Amino acid sequence: MTRPQEHARHRGSIADTGLELTELGFGGSVIGNLYRVSPDEDAAAAVDVAWNAGIRYFDTAPHYGLGLSEHRLGLALRERRRDSYVISSKVGRLLVPNEVPRGVDSEGFVVRDDLCRQWDFSRDGVLRSIEETLRRTGLDRLDIVYLHDPDDHWRQAADHAMPALADLRGQGVVSAIGVGMNQSAMLARFLRETAADVVMLAGRYTLLDQSALDDVLPAAQEHGKSVVAAGVFNSGLLAHDRPAQGMTYDYRAAPAQIVARAQAIAEVCEWHGSSLRAAAVSFPFTHAAVANVTLGMGTAAHVLQNVDLHRQVPPPGLWADLRARGLLRRDVPV
Repeated sequence: MTRPQEHARHRGSIADTGLELTELGFGGSVIGNLYRVSPDEDAAAAVDVAWNAGIRYFDTAPHYGLGLSEHRLGLALRERRRDSYVISSKVGRLLVPNEVPRGVDSEGFVVRDDLCRQWDFSRDGVLRSIEETLRRTGLDRLDIVYLHDPDDHWRQAADHAMPALADLRGQGVVSAIGVGMNQSAMLARFLRETAADVVMLAGRYTLLDQSALDDVLPAAQEHGKSVVAAGVFNSGLLAHDRPAQGMTYDYRAAPAQIVARAQAIAEVCEWHGSSLRAAAVSFPFTHAAVANVTLGMGTAAHVLQNVDLHRQVPPPGLWADLRARGLLRRDVPV
């Protein structure tokens, strides 16, 4: 069973900002040469195919390829009507000249390391980062700005960066502000204690990890705010219909018990006529606070594959069956 062609329909607005995201988002890390070189023409083709498939939400960050993702995404979107899509980027990692380059970036992107990342969640750092992002993308504004991985910087991020973003939102420079992280507990604090409209939750509401039910998802519902789900494949294990030993889970070799659980979930998905990958893409939408699922996309083929997975409607009873078998938490809404 598949969704109709207009699969990128609006699920809901981001808080009270007036922004609406298509259900499926384009994650720009891969076109920043994540783990391997992505030619310029492949990056451009990926954005074109995503656009033709109805995707209108695009996410990037300075971190992705030391600015390469921002440059490529901005170039691909530059000739499109600016009010016809939503673009987000991030602050917290300034790009500064690298005084001791070794030839290639050390954080997973296959790019020269003439620049390096410098943590900075100060007000000046936020303003400088946004200015440099606009220069790299060639765009006149950003729609959403996230604080990027402030795990070790709560005080500066909450007391300085978020108020700076709130001022920009108040001036109409950006439409929505938020935080993106791989943990959920601090995201919940940002929703409860700061002016954040939306959070990008990576890997904590998936078929293998529903820990966000303890904090960020109820916080979003309580405060009328929104969640963008990312990392739905948990860095690789759920990206295969038949999980196996040696695959990655949360950027490490997957423990045997996690692989076994993924295999059990895959078997149930197959019994229902679905697949593990399609279920992984659909699962975050079981919670009403989730407005969008954003997937990394690097080539036209990759985009088409993700679009196809998103179009597959979960079979009736799949989530309830997984929950009854103890493969999902009992408090997962089904």
